[in-house]
Amino acid sequence: MRRSTTLLAALLALGLTQPAAAASASITSAFGNTIKATYPDGRFQRYWLKADGSWTAIGRRGHGSSGKWTAKGDEVCLRQTKPLPMPNRYCTTFPADAKLGADWAAKDMGGHPIRLSLVKGRS
Repeated sequence: MRRSTTLLAALLALGLTQPAAAASASITSAFGNTIKATYPDGRFQRYWLKADGSWTAIGRRGHGSSGKWTAKGDEVCLRQTKPLPMPNRYCTTFPADAKLGADWAAKDMGGHPIRLSLVKGRS
């Protein structure tokens, strides 16, 4: 426990992560709920952010992935660690007033348009 606390303090000092306590109120509304990314063809993927800075997801083809998330201002960034570690991260705006039922325009990693929504529970 002490080792993880020391590591977290070091990461915070470097600005590499932001714990839930310091995350914006809108981001904390995602904890225990689902962020749904819907593509123009109707397919979607689902993301679940956890207060410990980790995330899990089910993609459009039904495959799982996971990693770490960080937040700064109104932006949330995801870096995948499983099934394969990815060198780049995906960052998108998370509206300051986002609460359950919120829906906003965004772009996927390839720059294609998607709609993000905050859905109650783990759907």
